Amino acid sequence: MILARGLRKSFGDFEAVRGIDVEVPRGMAFGFLGPNGAGKSSTMRMICCVSPVSGGELRILGLDPAVDGPQIRSRIGVCPQEDTLDTELNVAENLYVYGRYFGLPRGVVRERIAELLDFVQLTDKASAKVEDLSGGMKRRLTIARSLINSPEILILDEPTTGLDPQARHVIWDRLFRLKQQGVTLVLTTHYMDEAEQLTDRLVVMDHGRIVAEGSPLELISTYSSREVAELRFGIGEHEGVAAMVEDLADRIEVLPDRLLMYGEDGERILESVHARDLKPAATLVRRSSLEDVFLRLTGRTLVD
Repeated sequence: MILARGLRKSFGDFEAVRGIDVEVPRGMAFGFLGPNGAGKSSTMRMICCVSPVSGGELRILGLDPAVDGPQIRSRIGVCPQEDTLDTELNVAENLYVYGRYFGLPRGVVRERIAELLDFVQLTDKASAKVEDLSGGMKRRLTIARSLINSPEILILDEPTTGLDPQARHVIWDRLFRLKQQGVTLVLTTHYMDEAEQLTDRLVVMDHGRIVAEGSPLELISTYSSREVAELRFGIGEHEGVAAMVEDLADRIEVLPDRLLMYGEDGERILESVHARDLKPAATLVRRSSLEDVFLRLTGRTLVD
């Protein structure tokens, strides 16, 4: 569905994307993860055929964006990070106008509106004004709008940013159902749990390059330990404590508010720390996650 070889994007002398290779098969949920400025948005804009390729090769649905842009855009759906809904129109009208942009017949658009409102659980809000919707409802409407043309690829930029946990899970469920229907999903997200839940495969980008690729479990297995012990001490104490316990873990990360100690047995790490008469204000043992992979690969959390 998507094939990139040596893909590059430059803005003057600045190279935002520095020769990446990406392959997305049909029906896969594929993620682009990385810190701000990593090159994710530039890559997504090239895939959406709204930003020209500076170098390398890019094929979407087997077509060349440089010459087949309109044809590609007619077969993909895009859910932007911001909800760009028309507040002057009601819910159903937002979908109707968008469907007509694609040249769909009026009758087809009306059928699609009914199907999509049912799919995103907004049937009872069909005549409601957009400004009266909750944040989660607006997000579901934006996703419904991106599906009006029955796209083969759905591109989602931060699909659940700013939503409460309940709204996020509702959207996760809708996206999972789309994948079951054979829609190829391509997404960026700042939420590590979202990437673990939704993506079959993902790439980690940093400074315009791909620094790791694999399934969430493969990346965690490759770049982190089985468990992590989190220890919180007083402000400014973590650097000093790290030097005292560095031999107790496979790896240590020092964050401003806590100390992360990586190993196969988090409880044993905590016992060893207490045995040295160190008394953290709070402790937690958890399994490794994609956020730990980020710390290992980029040296910072995704939201920095």
